[in-house]
Amino acid sequence: MNKYTLDTDTVSYDEKINALIIIDQTRLPNNTEFLTLTGDKDIWDAIYHLKVRGAPAIGVAAAIGLYVVMSGAGVTEKEKFLKLLHEEKEYLNSSRPTAVNLSWALNRMEERALKLKDMPVSDILAALKDEALDIKAEDTDMCRRIGENALTLLKKGDGLLTHCNAGQLATSKYGTATSAMYLGYEREYDFKIYCDETRPLLQGARLTAYELKSAGLDVTLLCDNMVSSIMRQGKINAVLVGCDRVAGNGDVANKIGTSVVATVAARYGIPFYVCAPSSTIDPATRTGDDIVIEQRPGEEVTRMWYEKPMAPENINVYNPAFDITDNELISAIITERGIFRAPYDFK
Repeated sequence: MNKYTLDTDTVSYDEKINALIIIDQTRLPNNTEFLTLTGDKDIWDAIYHLKVRGAPAIGVAAAIGLYVVMSGAGVTEKEKFLKLLHEEKEYLNSSRPTAVNLSWALNRMEERALKLKDMPVSDILAALKDEALDIKAEDTDMCRRIGENALTLLKKGDGLLTHCNAGQLATSKYGTATSAMYLGYEREYDFKIYCDETRPLLQGARLTAYELKSAGLDVTLLCDNMVSSIMRQGKINAVLVGCDRVAGNGDVANKIGTSVVATVAARYGIPFYVCAPSSTIDPATRTGDDIVIEQRPGEEVTRMWYEKPMAPENINVYNPAFDITDNELISAIITERGIFRAPYDFK
């Protein structure tokens, strides 16, 4: 399949072959390829290597993946089943430490199983399947509600900037930061959308530009270091980004470069909105300083996208996957439950 549309599932479950199906996002935008995953190592690898990425999509994939692994394990003795479930949950959770949706979805799956620990393994498996599919359906509904809430802060003809990919490819449908863009497109809001390329993995160029253009939206791609230039020209009326974790005080962790965009937006008085599912809010993490930041391989910066290395051999590379945007730079955090502003109270 080489054509992407809004009807394309980012993550799905194939009941006929009991498999997790994902779009391999490392192959976009040139090829739309689907991966059929059944083994825990393949699912772990898909999450770690960003074949499936975006906090909500990771959570959905992990939930479906955990069910696929457990239903294919052939374990019928209950104590062994629950022990293996916990081990597989912990294993999959180790693939990406920052995105809280991963642990949230996996913990939710295990909790469902433990509530039924007095039932036969077959009943537990049936419940796990329902739970995984519920997580996927809830994600789609959540994204649409985020978009509806975000639209109340926007007006027709606005220029909107987004960073990285918080679009449909990062969720089950609509996306978080892009949900208002899609809904606005349906309602003829005539948004002018700008997306950062998002170095070093280029999710903005490979994914956001790809999905928005494929859906027919008016989108322009720009390099990350061009943000100040376009804001100074007055072309940006609001910034909408996703996030991977929201701390209790409203600090957020999102793709590296987000804090730069927020800082420049503050300089030009442009509203900076974080669009996030409530499951991304982590009150147990007090501030952004307590969020673990994943470090990625240096080759992503020095050679990944080039025929020949573009930096000196053995150069030291600093390559964090995320940065922390302080709450003082955030105009509002938009969730499916409503719009939150400082001082943050997520109850």
